[in-house]
Amino acid sequence: MRRDLASNIADVPAIAPAVQSAAADGAAIDTKGFSSLAFLVNTGAIVGSGDFGVKLQESDSSGSGFTDVAADQVDTTAPATLTATSSYKLGYRGNKRFVRLALAKTGGTSIALGAIAVLGHPDHAPVA
Repeated sequence: MRRDLASNIADVPAIAPAVQSAAADGAAIDTKGFSSLAFLVNTGAIVGSGDFGVKLQESDSSGSGFTDVAADQVDTTAPATLTATSSYKLGYRGNKRFVRLALAKTGGTSIALGAIAVLGHPDHAPVA
């Protein structure tokens, strides 16, 4: 097995980088074949006192049944209100097959934001 990190993780777009002006659900990330998952969120400019936050949701199915992940199943550096030009990580410790990042809007106009899911501890390595 290779010892470099890049060969032992998979990266999947979770929320495409864009100016976000409303609440949005990210892509459903399939954890099959991996034992760990983290999301990396990157923010840019905030316009009009944008008040946005992120949370994780989980489901046994990719298309429906998503519920908020319990707080004790998430390790996060993200504050309740995201700040401009920052990066955050959200680690998932649950056991559902599908997990997504949800962007919440409490007020304001918009935030530039993108996110990627990083899947680790693969069943088979190296990861292509």
